[in-house]
Amino acid sequence: MDADLLLAPMAELSHRALRELIESFNSNSVKCYFTEMINAGTLLGGGPFEAFYLDNGPIPEKLVYQLVGPNHDQLVKAAALLNERECAGIDINMGCSAPAIRRTGAGVAWMSSVDKAGELIAALRRVTRRRLSVKLRLGAGIEPPEAEFDYLVRFCRRLEACGLDFITLHPRTAREKFRRESRWEYVVCLRDELGIPVAGNGDIADAADLVRHAELVSGAGRTGPVMVGRAAVRQPWIFAVARDLEKKVTEPQPSPLAGEGSSVLDTNLEEIGLRFMELLAKYQPTEFHVSRARRFFGFFCDNLKWGNYVKNLLNREQDLLGVEKAWRKFFEENPEEKALRQVF
Repeated sequence: MDADLLLAPMAELSHRALRELIESFNSNSVKCYFTEMINAGTLLGGGPFEAFYLDNGPIPEKLVYQLVGPNHDQLVKAAALLNERECAGIDINMGCSAPAIRRTGAGVAWMSSVDKAGELIAALRRVTRRRLSVKLRLGAGIEPPEAEFDYLVRFCRRLEACGLDFITLHPRTAREKFRRESRWEYVVCLRDELGIPVAGNGDIADAADLVRHAELVSGAGRTGPVMVGRAAVRQPWIFAVARDLEKKVTEPQPSPLAGEGSSVLDTNLEEIGLRFMELLAKYQPTEFHVSRARRFFGFFCDNLKWGNYVKNLLNREQDLLGVEKAWRKFFEENPEEKALRQVF
């Protein structure tokens, strides 16, 4: 199957430190890394931290910059600027439903007008030679899902006609947030309505679940791309394991360690956490260290039996050194928590 696997754009998470960590498990497992959303106005204004948002390492040809903003002209100018940097593509956030984003006219607010969104994509197409994509939701959540989908198809067809190359659909409405399961059947339906690739995103739990969703959105001779968000923070090895599972479908290999056709992944959770903090210190400004560490460990600690306790310990710390000391101390006192052994 060899589906395209993508890392989702996540605020305070989809930065170089996480990309480096994921790459360390298997450098061939991820097709594209989407950055956390970059505010077009702040980028053009030369904000003090923009260099860190623009860091395209470790593999520039895999990086997709995501822009967010309500202003047509600013988005076009920002895209033109990013077009001069080495990258795989430029993505426009048309799916964020956070009230602070939506109220400004950014994020999912772009989905309220087919004409305005189409004009934006046409203008972006004129200024960039990079792959151009958008990330969307199923709809605003005002109409029943079926009616929302009819509008979504019209919306996406216009964007495709204006030069869009790729779409990621998070199949929830703006009002639902995470209150209900993603409707992946709409990813398949949208794929069948368009001539460009459609990736699905939402509710991936683990590597086996990732492979199942990739199979779900593949068909009619087309391989379905799948985007992973929070699960890739919780399990940075998820893409590597998914690739191994894909191989077993066509080339099953017996493993003397775990039984016929299975493999074993042994991870040292303490070492992975320390490696992340090392990368965080190397690639992010000091002002970001604590907030990014809290966001990462807020998911990664779910691998621990006493995960909530550890999260509380780390959240008390005011600098990265304190987080590191608290992390080390926990494993000194609970060495049995270090090893995570998974059979797949």
